[in-house]
Amino acid sequence: MNALARISDFIDRGNERLGRFVCWLTLAMVLIASYNALARYIGKYAGHNLTSNALVETQWYLFSIVFLLGAAYALKHDAHVRVDVLYDRLGARSRAWINLVGAVVFLVPFCILCIWTSWRPVASSWAILETSPDPGGLPRYPIKTLIPVAFVLIVIQGVSEIIKAALILRGDEAAPATDREVDAL
Repeated sequence: MNALARISDFIDRGNERLGRFVCWLTLAMVLIASYNALARYIGKYAGHNLTSNALVETQWYLFSIVFLLGAAYALKHDAHVRVDVLYDRLGARSRAWINLVGAVVFLVPFCILCIWTSWRPVASSWAILETSPDPGGLPRYPIKTLIPVAFVLIVIQGVSEIIKAALILRGDEAAPATDREVDAL
């Protein structure tokens, strides 16, 4: 396996591990959301507040973490939204060209723009140690930090996708198979 294929494989394995961890956060989010819903109705009849703003915000923060940190995992698995009217009918080389051009022209520049535009608000949030305005709310600066982190992870996975597409186009025998190609086997 050549150096580029090893780099792509290393990136893929890292995002795979992160994605599998994030899957467990989805379970935690569902459990907290279920508790919040039940506690709200039971508390209403019992005359006591059985939930809190912190639990509601924890639910939303977990959703944010799943969405943000799961994006690179979704890109790796080609599970993102794609209008693939023709894409599935194309050969491996044509799909590789589309993936290469799409990543270089759209994905990477967009992610860099998002990192650049989110940096100042995140730094400001850390400077004031921003917290929720709701009573008993959670700190906001850690969750805001995940915005540029998520886009960095997407760029890194985008580099892996660029490498895989370039290896396919080059006709390299060491080109890692994409998840879509593995599913087709």
